Amino acid sequence: MVPVQTSAKVELSDDYKGYELEYFCVPRHYEDSLECVLIPSGLIQDRIERLARDVAADLGREPFAALCVLKGGYKFLADLLEKIKQCYRFSSENSVPFSVDFIRLQSYKDDHSTGDVKVLGVDGLSFLQNKNVLVVEDIIDTGKTMKVLLEILEKQKPKSVKVASLFVKRTSSSSGLRPDYVGFEIPDRFIVGYALDYNEYFPCESCLCHQ
Repeated sequence: MVPVQTSAKVELSDDYKGYELEYFCVPRHYEDSLECVLIPSGLIQDRIERLARDVAADLGREPFAALCVLKGGYKFLADLLEKIKQCYRFSSENSVPFSVDFIRLQSYKDDHSTGDVKVLGVDGLSFLQNKNVLVVEDIIDTGKTMKVLLEILEKQKPKSVKVASLFVKRTSSSSGLRPDYVGFEIPDRFIVGYALDYNEYFPCESCLCHQ
């Protein structure tokens, strides 16, 4: 069964099996730890290009601040911004200014997430006041941490806040949060690749399903 594309996202069904590893160049020392290639690199890039078009169309010619959630979001951010810049170059002679900042979210108590989120990596968020903010995340699981982050951001009184997430897991523990821009909705499986790591391993371009 192949992914089913909708107007808002590409949805991978629960019984989606992905692609066999032998069809792709996966490092041999990873093969025993992987189940399949869930989403090939080319499909990821094509999907990001479409998300970039949607973001550029929504923002128009207005400047914006991109806020990247580390660690996994950095590669998605880089590819998304490059494609957004291409959209502006093709549609106008004038560029659109934007800034980039990086944050890390820490939610903890005895190694359990509590929803008590601490934002690391920037000296306050007051610089976001009256700005269009694009939050860039690699994957949203339950969405609880992102909901708290959005509450924190709203206190800074930005002009607007949009969330782009490359992956959203379909899980029974979801908070119901839906990003404004979704690359792929995936089953509740553990994935690696495309900067989503497991103990610093699996820096592959494709999205891989980890056993």
